[in-house]
Amino acid sequence: MKNIQLFVPTFDIDECLKEIRECLEKGWTGLGYKTIEFENQWKEYTGLPHAHYLNSNTIGLQLAVKIFKEENKWSDGDEIISTPLTFVSTNHAILYEGLKPVFADVDDSLCLDPDSVLHRITPKTRAVMYVGMGGNTGRLNDIADICRSKKLKFILDAAHMAGTRFNGKHIGYNADCTIFSYQAVKNLPSADSGMICFTDGELDKIVRMYSWLGINKDTYARTTGMNKGEYKWYYDVSYVGLKAHGNSVIASLCIAQLKHLDRDNARRREISALYDSRFQNNPSIRLIRMATGCESSRHLYQIAVDQILRDPLISYLNEKNIFPGVHYRTNTDYKMYSYAKGTCPKAEKYSTEIISLPLHMKLTDDEVNYVADQVIEYMSKNNTGA
Repeated sequence: MKNIQLFVPTFDIDECLKEIRECLEKGWTGLGYKTIEFENQWKEYTGLPHAHYLNSNTIGLQLAVKIFKEENKWSDGDEIISTPLTFVSTNHAILYEGLKPVFADVDDSLCLDPDSVLHRITPKTRAVMYVGMGGNTGRLNDIADICRSKKLKFILDAAHMAGTRFNGKHIGYNADCTIFSYQAVKNLPSADSGMICFTDGELDKIVRMYSWLGINKDTYARTTGMNKGEYKWYYDVSYVGLKAHGNSVIASLCIAQLKHLDRDNARRREISALYDSRFQNNPSIRLIRMATGCESSRHLYQIAVDQILRDPLISYLNEKNIFPGVHYRTNTDYKMYSYAKGTCPKAEKYSTEIISLPLHMKLTDDEVNYVADQVIEYMSKNNTGA
């Protein structure tokens, strides 16, 4: 049996090269041209009103927090409620801007529990950062309702959610800002890039300046004469911004891959359903609850097992040429977030139990069954009765 990896990016190579070739022939590989084309395609695909292409999801999270902080006059030390069960970039983005992550617990979807969120709100709370784990919406609408009723900003970290729909509508419609990832192993893969989607058009204008060092006219706009009547070389610097925008070469990969996103996500759901069918009657293997009405991107397929068996199971699978992952270690294990250790017992417990099994476009049904066979075999031999 060949090695079965957790993630293997799959590209339409000919289409990617065609899109990149256009950049090279035109002599425009940076900001503009393909980045604008992809932004427009993403708005059409999702139905979201605004979209700005960036070099990563992480910088998008930081820019969302930065702009909300400045525009709403938040103070250093103000709080954003977030999840400890996420990649660290989610919560680092809060720290970058001098705010404090306050961790709420998760429910059995591995997403934020609305009841826990309500109990974490204080006079210093300014926003909720919600992560759609593995493409799952969880109780996202309940969180959006809480934010509206408490006058909090709702920031959706949709790194796993490209193509996720809830009740037939692409996610992001009820968030103040939604940030997507097109990192190499995501459902819509590039080398690394992201998209920030503000609901407010004025904030979209601001983030475009912020992502280009605070400059009020980007080079593409000046070169194409979009600012007629002004000197092309003349611009102002409105903010102390960042170098965070995306480029046309990487956007070319996104344009090529967007054509296949729904097809690929449908295949991911097929693989996940096959795993489910193999595990659903096994009491030693717990499935993660998928929200009703959620058509998930299925970026991840996760199970939970007894914590005593989790790491040995991973080692056993490695011996069988299967290489799963863990998403994620609770952030409260890291020193910068250790102040919250013990405050989210469900997230901390899941962190010791969850395994992400291989899920990508190059997997065959036979390979999925082989992975399931090995998990079931190990658990049947080592079942602790949990």
